[in-house]
Amino acid sequence: MARIAQINVKPEARPEGGLQKHSVASARIDPAGVAGDFNHYRHDELHDEADSAVLLLPRETIEALDRDGWPVRPGDLGENLLTEGIAYEAMGPGRRLLVGEVVLEVTRACDPCTNLYKLPYVGTSKGPAFLKTMHGRRGWYAKVLRPGTVRVGDVVEPIEGPA
Repeated sequence: MARIAQINVKPEARPEGGLQKHSVASARIDPAGVAGDFNHYRHDELHDEADSAVLLLPRETIEALDRDGWPVRPGDLGENLLTEGIAYEAMGPGRRLLVGEVVLEVTRACDPCTNLYKLPYVGTSKGPAFLKTMHGRRGWYAKVLRPGTVRVGDVVEPIEGPA
């Protein structure tokens, strides 16, 4: 059974980026995003578009990166919801997920960017190799169809039809 393994947020801290978020036990999620989280890219570049409200990433992706020699830890990639037990490929665009009381619809893949160079184990020298490794594994953006509260341990269930 798929579930939420970790919920990550990072308040606005300019000029610092939004990576390496810290975990919380629960969070309110609405069309504006995850309460307590400020996403610089979403705010500055996408003008708070609703299609990028939440970033999802499977724990299995982090485990695969670790096996590939990258010491990525939960929250490092800026993900809001770290899932467990649902394959990366199962989260494609249009997929709707019931997460606790929240309904999300996956909108698009999150593309790797040079912001990842800021991770302490990447830097500019390893950045290009890390971006290549991250291609197709960066996570999925989702919009919020039904707001609510999500808690660590909540079940993640694929659903069909309207929210």
